[in-house]
Amino acid sequence: MAIRLLAFALCAAIAVPAAAQTAPTDEAVIATAIPRIDAMFEDFQKKNPTPGLVYGIVANGRLVHVRGFGVQDIVAKRPVTADSLFRIASMTKAFTALSILSLRDAGKLSLDDLAEKYVLEMRNWRYPTADSPRIRIRDLLSHVAGFVTDDPWGDRQTPLPEAAFTAMLKAGVPFTRPPRTGMEYSNFGYALLGRIVANVSGMPYRTYVERTILKPLGMASSGFEVGEWPIERRSIGYRWENDAWLEEPTMKHGAFGAMGGLQVSANDYAKWVGFLLSAWPPRDDADKGPVKRASVRELAQGSNFTRTRRRMGSTAESGCVQSEAYGMGFRVAQDCQLGLMMHHGGGYPGYGSHLLLLPEYGVGIFVFTNRTYTGAANLAWDAAFLLNDAGAFTPRELPVTPDLAAMHDKARAAYASGDVTALPLAMNFLMDRSAANWRIDLAKLREQLGNCPTAEPLHATGALTVAFRWNCEKGKLDGQILLAPTKPLTVQALRFLVVKQ
Repeated sequence: MAIRLLAFALCAAIAVPAAAQTAPTDEAVIATAIPRIDAMFEDFQKKNPTPGLVYGIVANGRLVHVRGFGVQDIVAKRPVTADSLFRIASMTKAFTALSILSLRDAGKLSLDDLAEKYVLEMRNWRYPTADSPRIRIRDLLSHVAGFVTDDPWGDRQTPLPEAAFTAMLKAGVPFTRPPRTGMEYSNFGYALLGRIVANVSGMPYRTYVERTILKPLGMASSGFEVGEWPIERRSIGYRWENDAWLEEPTMKHGAFGAMGGLQVSANDYAKWVGFLLSAWPPRDDADKGPVKRASVRELAQGSNFTRTRRRMGSTAESGCVQSEAYGMGFRVAQDCQLGLMMHHGGGYPGYGSHLLLLPEYGVGIFVFTNRTYTGAANLAWDAAFLLNDAGAFTPRELPVTPDLAAMHDKARAAYASGDVTALPLAMNFLMDRSAANWRIDLAKLREQLGNCPTAEPLHATGALTVAFRWNCEKGKLDGQILLAPTKPLTVQALRFLVVKQ
């Protein structure tokens, strides 16, 4: 018989795990999976082929595994190591986005400021329609400024002199659509953000990033002008053409460096990945920077132009379809198994790269290669799901507040007595369903399930919401308590769902 008490649909998240899960990612389990993951990356490097590749796994705030395959240089045959330097291409964009947020945090700009406030050459631009909104900084961060997708043209603009970029801006640029009507990936837009960083900070873009992010994180081997490092440290970039390796020209840092010019080592980049992951979960302890944790978490706020897409890697067909949007320097997806996934690739003349972050588990997987547009993204995703299948990941649980625990106890008492009026009810509660009808519905539940003497660990989904599972004489009962935003706290909704046997 249908129970009218179930009139409010419950999302799948109401299900309670068998035990509260608060432990960090299991590094011992990661270690058991490493041989298989190593073999996967090595096989990729040899069969694609790619001169060199390095990948790393960051967990619990540190680099727990790093491995290089192949060579930095096909002539000298120097092997790839954790200290080999690779250009990471568009994975640079996250550094640019966080630089903008740091300037915002310092009160020097607002994300809703018009970009032309800081880049005066934009003021005379002709927009595509009379009702087009003028471009905000926020639009540039999320690729909704109306510019055309410019891969691979943008990559070759890296060394463009600042004076030439200024001339380009003065001439105006063609739009592919009115701003804020769709997301379209734009390297040009991130070059503009680099100009904003320079104009607002009063120093060159590269200097600001080095002082604000790289140096504080101890990324001493990272920078934008690759010629400042000895050739023995660098992974030379190649492309495969006419059945032979051709060395790509080394591009100097210029006006488009903000969209993709950063060079890093795996050891250095792991510090960046660990810093990003340290922003989760929100907490009370000291915020050590170099940029506020809350600002780092903003990188995961996707724009409104969401899309559905399949995962990368071997689970693309068998796994769930994701909802994805572009945040700030990251693509942001929700996965039915791993929750929040932040990722970004980097394609560049001579290089390919990918980063996958799993903030709910404190895990990041990255890979660098020195072949044009070969990022091995699928392998990073396959490694993540392999680790998940092995049991390495443990999601962080929100704490159950004393108020939620007390309300849960009162809900159990209300079920036992058949009377919800013993709960501190919000003003809407009995308006939505009368006390008499609650008594009828609770009686039907008790007839179907009997007493519910024990409860499994509570699962908080916020400070004012908790999901529970009760073990009853004739089955199991899931439920949810939703408190109202009032003082003192009151119950605005109590929901039940009989677990199918």
